[in-house]
Amino acid sequence: MEKRRWLVFVVFTWMFVFSAGRELKIKHKDHGPIYNHTLATILVRYASTVYLSDLTELFTWTCSRCDGLIKDFEMIELVVDIQHCLQAFVGVAQDPNAIIIAFRGTQEHSIQNWVEDLFWKQLDLDYPGMPDAMVHHGFFNAYHNTTIRPGILNAIARAKEFYGDIRIIVTGHSMGGAMASFCALDLRVNQKERNVQVMTFGQPRIGNAAFASYFSELVPNTIRVTNEHDMVPHLPPYYTYFPQKTYHHFPREVWLYNVGVESLVYEVEKICDDSGEDPTCSRSVSGNSISDHLVYFGVELMAKTWRRCRIVMGPGVVEYSRTDLGGNFVLSRDLATPVLKLNALSEAGAKPL
Repeated sequence: MEKRRWLVFVVFTWMFVFSAGRELKIKHKDHGPIYNHTLATILVRYASTVYLSDLTELFTWTCSRCDGLIKDFEMIELVVDIQHCLQAFVGVAQDPNAIIIAFRGTQEHSIQNWVEDLFWKQLDLDYPGMPDAMVHHGFFNAYHNTTIRPGILNAIARAKEFYGDIRIIVTGHSMGGAMASFCALDLRVNQKERNVQVMTFGQPRIGNAAFASYFSELVPNTIRVTNEHDMVPHLPPYYTYFPQKTYHHFPREVWLYNVGVESLVYEVEKICDDSGEDPTCSRSVSGNSISDHLVYFGVELMAKTWRRCRIVMGPGVVEYSRTDLGGNFVLSRDLATPVLKLNALSEAGAKPL
């Protein structure tokens, strides 16, 4: 028995060294972005909170998912596009010292239906100003042609005026990751922002190889975290024999997976190569799991229910809202308003809209 335990220990140690050695070998190969585990575990919480339908708790930052982040974050603007079932927020965090932008993922009736639909999506839009670059029009339009973009840009301008020229970090899960990527590119290209960082979770492909090349050059500080057999990063499909005509991920992927023998399990965070389609990372597995898509670092990334676009808002936050003719609205905080006053509003209760 003792001999068997020793054998298990040796095998496990060998697997650990082999995995870690490969990661260290490529980590600084091309001077790409440096992956920060602590930052990832913080940002995944923001990607989770943006799924909340109780806008009073979210806007006042009193939600249960906000635990551990409450003292470090001040909400500035919460944007809700009712017509397209989209949601995002902008705020400022003390740790990391940055403007945080978070986009909500898909809110379809069934995530299974959304995944099946995504399998058949074709490249169908030329990205402006980038020859040969093509993208998924649905993801592009979700950011560029809804009320989300103007709300985000307005909040960033106000935040910079109040807090100074601090960096911007954009995050999101699933479809929210796709929107986060288009937002980051917009900030770099059209808004001339210099310090933009991206970290997404379970993000699908959004463009072809030409687009991925432009993106990696313009927004180099980008990390896509993928988990085990999460199926969404495999979609829309990548066809090996048509690399220029098919969807293609941009770098840098960090793939989370477990290795182990018997009761010994080691969680690997593998930093992949700069191709965007490293065959030794998530592409090395089948990508057939929805459950792996919905939990990252032990944090749930989904709404409590899959009912389409149900939101709840208390009367105390109505005075902070602006609504357009389509029923879309923004909850916007005067940056001089004490956060404690906003938190007190959450005690007034909420009602479904």
